[in-house]
Amino acid sequence: MSCDFLGLRRATNRGRAARFPSGRLFAYVPRVKRLAILLLMLPLFGYAAAAAVASRMAANPGWRAAERGVTVFVEDNGIHTSIVLPKRAAGVNLAAAFPTDDIADPRYGGWGHVAVSWGERGFFVGTPTWWDVRPATVLRAAAGSDATVLHVEHVAPPVADRGIRPLVLRPGEYRRLAAFVLASRRNGAAVRGYGGYDAFYPARGRYDAVHTCNDWTGRALAFAGVRTGRWTPTSGAVMAWR
Repeated sequence: MSCDFLGLRRATNRGRAARFPSGRLFAYVPRVKRLAILLLMLPLFGYAAAAAVASRMAANPGWRAAERGVTVFVEDNGIHTSIVLPKRAAGVNLAAAFPTDDIADPRYGGWGHVAVSWGERGFFVGTPTWWDVRPATVLRAAAGSDATVLHVEHVAPPVADRGIRPLVLRPGEYRRLAAFVLASRRNGAAVRGYGGYDAFYPARGRYDAVHTCNDWTGRALAFAGVRTGRWTPTSGAVMAWR
């Protein structure tokens, strides 16, 4: 029985040697897999490296916060950032641009601030919570979309903490920031938001892996004259300068 087993083993080995000379194919296949994985990862590594470099390059490097002025806030939930602005300040009336009639519960319109953010419509409108996020939605947004929206929430003045950073702007800086926000809105009807306090508005601009919601926040702050990164595709890149 042992002789039969040895003969079977030798025959099997001869068959393997004929199909895979010197075992080279076994070594070759893993190398192909490793190369394929590496090629797939290279764009991600490149993206991360570019984000790390560009986010550390300062726009408006000489800017300093005003001692007195208009206080705005930058909010971060760990993935997404928004800018909280007073509705009425420095001659700007954001209450007229984002009226109470656009939200489900007009009582929230009594709050004196709006939290504004920008993003891809399908991702924003269709994902009221992170539990609603689907891989297909993320991939479509990353691939690029011209369907973008402003998300506007009527809120009370935030309390500064780790994820909410105050910025004191000069009146002219606040006016430029408000102008950037208003210029981001496109004509069209508002859509009710997640609750009674918020609404979505058609927006200008294309969303993709380069022009993200956080990049919009960074560009808004840079337009106002605030020191920030030259490219801020992630929330961490935005908050690193706060």
